[in-house]
Amino acid sequence: MSEAFEHIVVGGGISGLGLAHGAARRGIQTLVLEAAERVGGCINSQSFPACGGYWVEAGTHTCYNSYGHLLDILGDLGLMERLTPKAKVSFALWRHGQRQTIFSALHLGELLLSLPRLFTAKKTGLSVRDYYAPGLGAANYRDLFGPAFSAVICQEADDFPAELLFRRKPRRKEVLRSFTLPQGLSEIPLALARQPGVTLRTGQSLREIRRDGEGFRLLMADGQELSCATLSLATPPDVAARLLGAPAGPLPDQAVVGAMAGIGMREIESLVLAVSTQALGHLPPSAGLIAVDEAFNAMVSRDYLADGAYRGFSFHFRPGVLTPEDQEQRSCAALGIAPAAIAGLARVHNRLPALRVGHGERVACIDAALAGTRLGITGNWFQGVSVEDCLTRSHQECERLFA
Repeated sequence: MSEAFEHIVVGGGISGLGLAHGAARRGIQTLVLEAAERVGGCINSQSFPACGGYWVEAGTHTCYNSYGHLLDILGDLGLMERLTPKAKVSFALWRHGQRQTIFSALHLGELLLSLPRLFTAKKTGLSVRDYYAPGLGAANYRDLFGPAFSAVICQEADDFPAELLFRRKPRRKEVLRSFTLPQGLSEIPLALARQPGVTLRTGQSLREIRRDGEGFRLLMADGQELSCATLSLATPPDVAARLLGAPAGPLPDQAVVGAMAGIGMREIESLVLAVSTQALGHLPPSAGLIAVDEAFNAMVSRDYLADGAYRGFSFHFRPGVLTPEDQEQRSCAALGIAPAAIAGLARVHNRLPALRVGHGERVACIDAALAGTRLGITGNWFQGVSVEDCLTRSHQECERLFA
């Protein structure tokens, strides 16, 4: 016998939890299955008990007042009063093994000559490089803007769709422009998982999905069977393709499965450090480093929320370039400290979608196959990789499934 549920969500990142929240608000009892032992996915406030619980963001670093769906959820959860302002700090460049100012890499004459092209060119159908290099200047793109865009999405941005890099969203001016929470952004997924109408199970490995009449049957790796009337997947595209494309799976259309499987993934190796404030007395506060021709795309600091005893840093490395020991050495060099000064260290592995030009056609193919079904698919690989992009897709799928 299998356990039966109204709605099951596979994946406990912000996309899956956002969809579960929408369902629960409509009175739909929802079970969330997460393969890891923690929820939140790329929202990961890494805490260091040896440093008195001092935390550093290992993935998503900030949220903004343009994140309308997130703000609605925070209001539902009673978290608006916990929004914490971020102090204004600026990024610097890390180039040729040295910390440099942003303006040192700017070719002003080229920028003035090139900039008018940005106001006439259309982003649709163009990659980030093809859109921004002519509009900012080839040298500016090479030395500054290309690395900066890569730092934003923690992967090489050249081939990323230009229309998905910065999607304009209306701002709520009564809310802090950028914010965190007192214990980090992980407060959000934890609150989502605790809300009424949502049941969370971590450490759950899903082996197979089958059609079960008008519903779905889930076969777990431990032999357990679950069934539901409505199923939502909030997994990476390669995982979704594997689960849905099996012969007995709920989406046998191989063109659709191929559209999912063709979305590449990028691995990110993050080194998260807590360092005593005293050891960093020489280092002025900053938002982080934009790396040029380096083994890491970016370093993001926690200097936006000062702590008297510690400062925190997350270095986001390209995979397989450096050994863990070399990553540590490279990070210490960028901070100007010896490894012995590190008070807390964590290694975090994340995966992000590598979206490419023509991605809209893939999404349209997937959505056409989902129309009229009780199967939902969400994630950070539909409209972009930001928290709001994830929640926008989850909101749309919730409306379609439960309207």
